Amino acid sequence: MKRTAIALIAATLVATPALAQQKLAIGSTSSSSSHYGYFVAVSQLINEKVPNVEANVVETGATLDNLRRLRRDQVDLGLVTTNVAYDIYNGRGQFEGQAYQPLTLWVYASAPQNVVVRKDAGVATLADLKGKKFNPGITGSATEATSEAVFKSIGIEPDWARGSTGDIVNQIKDDRVVGYVKSGSGKRLDASSVDIATLTPIAIIGLDDAQAETVANDFPNLSVLSIGDNQAGQGYPAYKTWAFGVATLAKPDLDEETAYQITKAVVEDETAQAAAFSGLKGSAIPEMTMELATTPLHPGAIRYFKEIGVEVPDRLVPKAQ
Repeated sequence: MKRTAIALIAATLVATPALAQQKLAIGSTSSSSSHYGYFVAVSQLINEKVPNVEANVVETGATLDNLRRLRRDQVDLGLVTTNVAYDIYNGRGQFEGQAYQPLTLWVYASAPQNVVVRKDAGVATLADLKGKKFNPGITGSATEATSEAVFKSIGIEPDWARGSTGDIVNQIKDDRVVGYVKSGSGKRLDASSVDIATLTPIAIIGLDDAQAETVANDFPNLSVLSIGDNQAGQGYPAYKTWAFGVATLAKPDLDEETAYQITKAVVEDETAQAAAFSGLKGSAIPEMTMELATTPLHPGAIRYFKEIGVEVPDRLVPKAQ
């Protein structure tokens, strides 16, 4: 009888598998990018902090490639810019008739589109750029396309100057072009703008209230971002500009508990992400997410954000919730 009981216990132990390890693939970007390093740090956080989950980073072609891979179940999480996230979620633009609805976990970087001009150019408002030589962004870039659309929307037509960042920086220094639109590094000016400012005083021109309202109404895939005094750099006053964010999106069928635990690990981290990506601290993520996300959050992320007292706007709550 005793032997039978022991045999039954042994059989039960053999038949009961250890709790399965959930494997997650994270689509990132080129391994030469700082964003790739960011997701390496995130994967390490997940592996250390989230029970029974093993995360690995996959080098990809960034936003569009990650969306394809999410759709094909080749990755579980991925880097996606918030403007493109909105377009694919709503089946608009290049995704017309091809809507796909991954869910946002968090936004970790902002890309304000700064209108930077020579201080001696006689440009005090965006309207003053009418007819002036001005660069909308690197040829073929998202910044260029978005800038041209925004300026058209607010009824201003500069004399567009085309070229690479290096070319345009030199033309601004030489006073052949009055300025350009350049993505910021978070809320701070991009390195090329800082380079110009070394010997050529510059100003940042923001949207006025009416223009900000027009952009908000005409471009639901963009955000209007307020930059405070000295946030872009010492001595620069507050302004508003259009922006998009860089987010982590998840497959819509990622389970709620896993999404909750991953979001919690990322937001509560104050060191690993900071070391990998421009001093970013997890504590900055909730505000960025609520300000810049353009598509609904995953229910697991919503649960965590509400738990720590963050108010989640209605636009970021999935219709099913």
